[in-house]
Amino acid sequence: MSNATKSQSDLHDGHCDPPEPSASVHTNDIPTIALQEAQTETGSHVSNEEKPPPLPPRPMRGQSYRQPNNVGPTTVLRSPHSTVRPRLQATATTAVSKTDIHTQSYQDGSRETYAASKQSSPPPTSWGGWSSIRRLKSQEPSDSASIRSFAPTLGTRGDVESLLGGFSAQEQTSGRYIFDAQLKETGLQQDDASEHDRLLEDFDQEFEELDAANPEDNTEEKLLARWQAKRKHFLILSSAGKPIYNRHGDDNLISGYIGIIQTIISFYEGAQDQLKGFTAGEARFVVMSQGPLYLVAISKLGESDSQLRVQLEALYMQILSTLTLPNLTHLFSNRPSTDLRRPLQGTEPLLSALADSFTRGSVPTLFSALECLKLRKSHREVINNTLLQKRCESLLYGLVVAGGRLVSVVRPRRHSLHPSDLRLIFNMLFEAEGVKAGGGENWIPLCLPGFNKNGYLYMYVSFLGVEEEDDQREDAQASRHDEIAVLLISANKESFYDLRTMRDAVVEELEKNGSMAIIQTAIRNGRFAATDIVPGTVLHHFIYKSRPNVQFVMPSYEPHFPNSLARRRLLSLYHGLQASAHAKNAHLKVHHCISRSSVSLAWITPSFELYCVAGSSASRNALAQSANKVVQWARREEERIFIIGGAIF
Repeated sequence: MSNATKSQSDLHDGHCDPPEPSASVHTNDIPTIALQEAQTETGSHVSNEEKPPPLPPRPMRGQSYRQPNNVGPTTVLRSPHSTVRPRLQATATTAVSKTDIHTQSYQDGSRETYAASKQSSPPPTSWGGWSSIRRLKSQEPSDSASIRSFAPTLGTRGDVESLLGGFSAQEQTSGRYIFDAQLKETGLQQDDASEHDRLLEDFDQEFEELDAANPEDNTEEKLLARWQAKRKHFLILSSAGKPIYNRHGDDNLISGYIGIIQTIISFYEGAQDQLKGFTAGEARFVVMSQGPLYLVAISKLGESDSQLRVQLEALYMQILSTLTLPNLTHLFSNRPSTDLRRPLQGTEPLLSALADSFTRGSVPTLFSALECLKLRKSHREVINNTLLQKRCESLLYGLVVAGGRLVSVVRPRRHSLHPSDLRLIFNMLFEAEGVKAGGGENWIPLCLPGFNKNGYLYMYVSFLGVEEEDDQREDAQASRHDEIAVLLISANKESFYDLRTMRDAVVEELEKNGSMAIIQTAIRNGRFAATDIVPGTVLHHFIYKSRPNVQFVMPSYEPHFPNSLARRRLLSLYHGLQASAHAKNAHLKVHHCISRSSVSLAWITPSFELYCVAGSSASRNALAQSANKVVQWARREEERIFIIGGAIF
């Protein structure tokens, strides 16, 4: 019998004798021998005359395979008789192995499951078990529920003291393990913040004109390169492809791009499929169709489609505030190829100021809310009563505004000002320079689309102390945000002198009762710091929105966000939190986000929304405690930081 046949018979017997000593056999030949035995086992070298042995009997219930004691070390991995059946797990599991399974949720509502590596997995003591998750999911969450994550690596330990309380240092470490494991598994060596910082390099150049001081640098190729380097663009064109407005560059420079966009939109409309958006490289394109107009936003700043669509809606309402909807429809119904730039002549600064505010980051636009100047309730009531007492018959709305923050409002009982209309007014007064350049007194016909998009109202604007402010201040930007203005709106175009008389009476009374000095003091004090609300807090910044009042309050950007670049980074973080909390398929009450540069939190309830940001070293326990204290402070100071109802006649 040959050596191969002998090895085969020995294998069937469940053992083999050790090879006899020979000069031609070496230890490094053992893997080759094992491979030959495995090939023989498959029957590739077995002759047709030999038959394979019968299979071993199936063990009965309760029996298990046992390894023979006389099995040699060489063939124990190759012999089927020596195979040890793995011990079954006693409890049910959804995993096929002991691998840690984690799930990542994204802003669009989708989810991705990944396995954490053994080196990056958290310690076994942090596992809470699937039973804890089932117990938490079986309970209907409420406003007093815990922010505690349902991740399998975070277990529950005891009762929670509040909606956001009960986080231990060990759980914080577990969350960091998960984050590090995800970065390692996905191959990401840098955080999203690092990628965003790369896109925000030379952010101040975003608002510079394309034309350079040196005429040699104004060639078409260089101008086009500078245009493409902009992080954000807004384009408005007609359905016939006529350009109406673009933030950067002239029509000759980007006419080819406008033609391509108009062709793409028309193709989808011809297929009865409205185009809403698409992605090209790092840029996101969002398209909105409003009657005969196409509005396009191109952004590299990571904003969601819904956020960009709100910005396009604001630009469209700015156009309606100049033309009204009937006039706009009439122009294109008679002549679809109408050039709308002539009727809109003079409004480009308003559109550009609005677009630049979106690029810098507009909190009122992002959260669709207004900011009020913080005053005592008794002081605000004195101002409201003054407006009511001096009101003229033709008055529809009366407002006192300080640096873009609302001080007081008087309105009819059945009418209220829409936040989008107030944003248009504030943009006209405090962002664009045209109104103030006309002097301290203006009479402006405008359409407020939120109130009535079919007709005009007439607004009397008076800036208080404009000449004195300009003489004393060198910083024009600071002066703009410290200005006090009285706005009186009427539906009667002949009411200029009546409103002017009312303005004089209101200002005189405010100075007499000391309200004007109180407003000026509140402006000089500026916004409060986060540490004024919660001493020793880890919070760098927060935004608290009262949903019933459609108003928000936030602390000063100083000292953590001193310049426009730092504030743009902060607003990008708020954009991400808001998009995640209000995603279409997400029904979140609390969203906690950890990154290399910050720790942030979004807390959503029917009565308020809270978004707060802390440093990367802040623990979730400290963040939760600070968030609780901010909510308690906002509810306690609600009548100071918000206008509840206002003056009604």
